[in-house]
Amino acid sequence: MLRQLLAIGLLSWACGNLYVAADPLAVDEQLDVTYRGIDRNGIEIFLNIPYGQDTGGANRFKPPQPHIPARGSTIQATSDGPVCPQQLGELGFPIVLTNATNVSEDCLNLNVARPKGVGPNDKLPVMVFIYGGSFWFGQSQEITTAPDALILESVENGLPVIHVVMNYRLGFFGFAQSDALKTEGSENAGLRDQRLALEWVQTNIHNFGGDPNKITIFGQSSGGLAVGLQILAYGGTKPVPFHQGICESQALEPGITGNFTINAMQAVADYVGCNCTDLHSAETIACLRNFDMNTVLDASIQTYTSDIAHNIGDIWLPVVDGDFLPAPPSQLLREHRFANVTTMIGWCQDDLNFFTDFTIKTANDTLNFISSYVPDVDLENVEQLLSLYPVSDFSANQAANLASEFYRAARIFRDILMTCSPIGYGEHMAAAGNDVYFYNWNQTILDPILTKEINQSGLGVVHTSEFAYVFGNLSHYNTDGFPFEPTQEDNALQHRASRSWSTFASTGKPGLKGHNTFQNFVSAFPGTNETFLFVVGGPHEGSSAIDGYQSHPSISSQKLRERCAFINSPEIIRLLGY
Repeated sequence: MLRQLLAIGLLSWACGNLYVAADPLAVDEQLDVTYRGIDRNGIEIFLNIPYGQDTGGANRFKPPQPHIPARGSTIQATSDGPVCPQQLGELGFPIVLTNATNVSEDCLNLNVARPKGVGPNDKLPVMVFIYGGSFWFGQSQEITTAPDALILESVENGLPVIHVVMNYRLGFFGFAQSDALKTEGSENAGLRDQRLALEWVQTNIHNFGGDPNKITIFGQSSGGLAVGLQILAYGGTKPVPFHQGICESQALEPGITGNFTINAMQAVADYVGCNCTDLHSAETIACLRNFDMNTVLDASIQTYTSDIAHNIGDIWLPVVDGDFLPAPPSQLLREHRFANVTTMIGWCQDDLNFFTDFTIKTANDTLNFISSYVPDVDLENVEQLLSLYPVSDFSANQAANLASEFYRAARIFRDILMTCSPIGYGEHMAAAGNDVYFYNWNQTILDPILTKEINQSGLGVVHTSEFAYVFGNLSHYNTDGFPFEPTQEDNALQHRASRSWSTFASTGKPGLKGHNTFQNFVSAFPGTNETFLFVVGGPHEGSSAIDGYQSHPSISSQKLRERCAFINSPEIIRLLGY
């Protein structure tokens, strides 16, 4: 059916109107501004819509200022705009496949994609995507998260949605820290960019046929962290410009209250010679603003080393600035100082195997790896943590030359970053009366690709495995000589998963009877002492309690209640630094 729709270039749905036009248009009647987009793959898309002003020069690091189009103007939203400053070329597989080629500090733009024929009165639910990439790289043009198929799937599902993705400042430009920046309200610039884009969506999306009262934000990796922090923004004292959130493979991160980013800031200042005055002085910030973009971008790239951060390279992190983040995230959660929204939170079965040292063979290797990842956790607590993960719980993969200790270390790593902190996040959200859904993603097409690209097999369902399915983009991995062998089960999950994500945006639930979506995806906290999650894909898809008689063996064997109770204890959270 989708192929037929693409062929004739027409889509219809229950409450919409058929519409065909050579140039898709959206009109802001209040400002008399016209947006001219393009047809692409059976959808209409508007590219490079400016939502914020240039962030270069004197505006570097500062909170973004909204872009106000000239009255009576036409915005040619027909080609991609520049992305925010970052390293050019390939650096992010398996997270990204699209190289950044055009970077600029004038990068606060967004894309709006919608089904064909949407009018301003249709009020479709809106999904706003926040890309990941360690807050170091990422762009709205990434092919693995292109929205075209997701929109087409939503139409086929009878619940069409609109998709938005924004570019926002990254790295040194988006997450610079110092006392001087804190004083002028200029920390967390990248998060503030996201917030401005969300406010733009809430104000303007009706012109494109979207419903400003039904906005779901979703993001993966550092994008999932961004969603988590947008929910915590301003300690819940300000209304949020969205209504639901999806955190994929991250919601919180160790180190936010640590020294990773301030050390990175000092390294950049030293590299370019802005160290004649104290790092925290206004003079140092003025010096850093005085350089051209390429000079400070290169400085940040040259100083981006594991010597600064031990946490898989996530160096440029958000900070507790007393404003956007008025307190540590764990405190805001504990005190229920957050927006009351419905959330879906999940992780991949083997999320961080790709980022774990493949050479880990012994118990001492595991100890060293975990200690390096959590440098502020004392040895006694690290050893207690390790005791919760006996190596006998893990099997070696001799064909892949990966030891049982490798899988042990990778699971501890996953639970700290991707599983236990999101479970704790969800517990606090639910305690405040919000609906929460958990998932464990357990299907991938990436394993044979990784085997070819990095000569390493046996990594399982790794980070970003959900992209091919949620965005309906299996075919996008059929490129560059990648082994591309999707099974019937992969093709089926592509439809089911994509429609479940857009169904969540439409109904607040990630499944709907009578639709090709996940079925029996129950709330994480159904009012008993049990905690449920939904296993996505694999041989045992369906809801499972994390332990007890309603738990599938593949889930109960993960011992999430016991292990997460330790990882989420107040002392460990304090030592982890969030």
